[in-house]
Amino acid sequence: INPSDDFMTAEAHAGDARPMTTFEQTFGRLIMFIICFVLFYLAIAKGFEPLLLLPIAFGGLLANIPLAGIGGENGMLGIIYNMGIANGFFPLLIFMGVGAMTDFTPLLANPKSALLGGAAQFGIFGSLVGAVAIGFDLQSASAISIIGGADGPTSIFIANRLAPELLGAIAVAAYSYMALVPVIQPPIMKALTTEAERRIKMPKQRKVHKLEKLFLPILILMMAVIFLPESTPLIGAFAFGNFLKQSGVVERLSDTMQNSLINIVTIFLGLGVGSKLAADKFLVLDTIGIMLIGLIAFAAGTAAGVIMAKIMNKFSSKDNQINPLIGAAGVSAVPMAARVVSKVGQEYDKSNVLLMHAMGPNVSGVIGSAVAAGVLLSIF
Repeated sequence: INPSDDFMTAEAHAGDARPMTTFEQTFGRLIMFIICFVLFYLAIAKGFEPLLLLPIAFGGLLANIPLAGIGGENGMLGIIYNMGIANGFFPLLIFMGVGAMTDFTPLLANPKSALLGGAAQFGIFGSLVGAVAIGFDLQSASAISIIGGADGPTSIFIANRLAPELLGAIAVAAYSYMALVPVIQPPIMKALTTEAERRIKMPKQRKVHKLEKLFLPILILMMAVIFLPESTPLIGAFAFGNFLKQSGVVERLSDTMQNSLINIVTIFLGLGVGSKLAADKFLVLDTIGIMLIGLIAFAAGTAAGVIMAKIMNKFSSKDNQINPLIGAAGVSAVPMAARVVSKVGQEYDKSNVLLMHAMGPNVSGVIGSAVAAGVLLSIF
């Protein structure tokens, strides 16, 4: 008996799919429909990163439609998944676009903010230990742990290299937590800071010369090539996009990367990730474990950034204090985390504009997560 004649599956690789149980065919799909509608609500009513959540949720809705085969290997979602997620191509294009959108001015104006981006990567390595402790092998645990950086493209890239069988669940977890930054981060930020610390006003940033911004992406790339070549696909794409932006002579190319290219890839990537919200793929113990570890890792990364800022203040003069809230922007969800920091800061002082200060650790967090991925790849 050919299983495909008697059972339905929504997995992208239908040839390797297991038969769906009765529970998954009925209650499982119903659960996933509810989850997709909750994501619609969060995106539309609450405004939680609709550019990410709407394509992912709609892809999940399509993947759970019985008999349609949209999520199968020859279906629309399966083709999209294999076209750019399974081979790691979409993450590189996203990094290229993010590079073109990134302004290194806040980081160059306050280089010590890079320490906050580095500290936020603690969640990645801390969750690596946790994933191993609950039974994942080292390669799978490494792929799962990168969720702690709240970096969807990097998560897809490293999962494709180390644990392709978990790629779907890891991608869903990473992008879900990226979109839910406004929900997850504020309670952690407030729990670790006093009201006086949240009101700290940081000094005006120095003016950064254009040549500094032009040479920085090349410097970052060269350092990656020398010290951590495994990270160069991501760092290289990021540096290329940023270098074109800072050169000032190819505005058409830079504009295409920042808008048309990244928008098109976001649509495809969202639908492809959503294909892994199929009941038979998502409602399994491994996925639940990945979601929990990812949440803990992301929370730990946020907390580590805030704590690092408080430690740095112990060694800074009263006139050069850091608002600890900006440490939460050390995760690489750009510019979501920086916007959340700014919003929380203005809840306590409307005249306190932290956005540009938060972009320093936020940008360094992008580089930090790529470096962390390179470290894990080089070891495992």
